[in-house]
Amino acid sequence: MTDADPSGSIPGLPPTPPPLPPRTGPQPVPANADEALEIGREHFPEVGSPGGPAELLVHEFDIGYLIYAGWPPAEDPTAPPAEPGGSNIVIAKADGEVSSLPNFPPESAVELYHRLHSRRTS
Repeated sequence: MTDADPSGSIPGLPPTPPPLPPRTGPQPVPANADEALEIGREHFPEVGSPGGPAELLVHEFDIGYLIYAGWPPAEDPTAPPAEPGGSNIVIAKADGEVSSLPNFPPESAVELYHRLHSRRTS
């Protein structure tokens, strides 16, 4: 029997965000970026916790809010990331639906969300 990390994290990678909670009713719909950030906090380890992000950031776009983790700058900016991985969260402006996306830069994550969203609505 092995000692598994109950959080599902993989050694050497940032902590895995908690699973999305089951829907028990209507999702809160954020009215602005600050409200989206508060909803997004539920899906990331606590800021400043061991192995947690240094900050959480919001990128507002036409149909949603991208919430992503900020990490301290690398000591050697030319080296590959020591702890790649993680995910971004998008909260839809229309209905508050929360979606997970890979840890892409904001512009790439928004582009991916648009492609996935257009498939669901077609």
